[in-house]
Amino acid sequence: MAKFDVIVIGGGPAGYHAAIRAAQLGLDTACIDKWLTPDGKPVFGGTCLNVGCIPSKALLDASYKFAEAQKGFQDVGIVFKDLSIDVPTMIRRKDNIVENLTNGVAALLKSNGVTTFEGTVVLHGGRKVEFTPHTGKTETLEADHVIIATGSVSIDIPPCPLVDDIIVDSTGALEWQSVPKRLGIIGAGIIGLEMGSVWNRLGSEVVVLEALEEFLPIADKQIAREAARQLKQQGMDIRLGTRVTGSKVKNKKVEVTWSDAEGDKTENFDKLIVAVGRRPYTEGLLAADSGINLDERGFIFVDDLCNTDAPEVYAVGDVVRGPMLAHKGMEEGIMVAERIAGFKPLVNYDCIPSVIYTHPEISWVGKTEQELKASGDKYKVGSFPLAASGRAMASNDTVGLIKVIADAETDRILGVHMIGAHTSELIAEAVIAMEFGASAEDLGLTMFAHPSLSEGLHEAALAVSGHAIHIVNRRRNQS
Repeated sequence: MAKFDVIVIGGGPAGYHAAIRAAQLGLDTACIDKWLTPDGKPVFGGTCLNVGCIPSKALLDASYKFAEAQKGFQDVGIVFKDLSIDVPTMIRRKDNIVENLTNGVAALLKSNGVTTFEGTVVLHGGRKVEFTPHTGKTETLEADHVIIATGSVSIDIPPCPLVDDIIVDSTGALEWQSVPKRLGIIGAGIIGLEMGSVWNRLGSEVVVLEALEEFLPIADKQIAREAARQLKQQGMDIRLGTRVTGSKVKNKKVEVTWSDAEGDKTENFDKLIVAVGRRPYTEGLLAADSGINLDERGFIFVDDLCNTDAPEVYAVGDVVRGPMLAHKGMEEGIMVAERIAGFKPLVNYDCIPSVIYTHPEISWVGKTEQELKASGDKYKVGSFPLAASGRAMASNDTVGLIKVIADAETDRILGVHMIGAHTSELIAEAVIAMEFGASAEDLGLTMFAHPSLSEGLHEAALAVSGHAIHIVNRRRNQS
């Protein structure tokens, strides 16, 4: 029986970060993953690298470049004719990026001395791991510590079972070789909006059916309203309060039935994406004697330090509570590895940034206004429209705003919310400020480069106290 200090189950962002950090700290570490490419090749990297974060961003960036060339280049004096998109080439580029990065993860695991296994596992009590390779005989591995990082999978819904490449989940939507004329999307969450943006930019007529009455309730309401306005202006037909009740595939098209306040309706699409969220993945993982408990939503139950109910067994990433974000899982994996090695790090769950990679990008960290109102906290708000930014004007991309929320008494930053170009990068400045307990005044006293989009955060922080330079100050307090 092979014995390790640490066995990590799952090779996605949470898992491979945990494994590499544990190995760096001198622990004899193994990492096990079951992922296979369509041609049967074992790879590490999990959903994020293979069919999630990375490939979707490759398509989002490619499709945005195409849309910008179509509609924005003439404004800055660049004129050409007969622009077209080669979808198969775009998909091949995406696949090459994925292959490079997954090969990179395998190389990092190897160079850090992590022993890798490809196959499935069942976790038993006493931290015994029953491992079955894709080809070969089952063996038992043992560890002093086990870290579960098995991630999540797309949620299926009974009214819309997946059918070939016609009714697909987000994975299938990354593989189309041509642009569907009419595309339906069930779900106006992060995945639905990102996939809708890709194919809308390339020419699809996109209809988004969302069961909730409110658009993006996880985001600050002011930001969500602006996002809805911008996406609709781009041509996305977003319908709230719609409940999908069924689907039928006929002649390689899909007929969707749904209902709203007006009654039952039917609509036809060339393709349909089911993007109603993700669920933790634990199928076949936990033996009856594992000692691991699940919560009411199917997540592995852990405390704030990612300890499960079984001694020296931890769980991190999408399979546990909290937002299903790769960077959150990465930090949990590193925290657990370091705590196993005797250090005492913590993950600050109040400073987890979120990003939706539409254009404009939607990014935030900390509390929203609606959360603070509900809790009765007193706060003040400063905001800055990117239309007033010299750099945004020079870049021909002035859509959006940056908003800073601070405590009314202490001035400590409680939340920062952005919509605009490159906010996925700008939000890091806000995360750093909040991680160090900064006040809005601290940001206002910080020197930002000029001209830059980041100056918008500076101006929004100044506006909290009515000191913004480049806008008419409209300080808003909430008591």
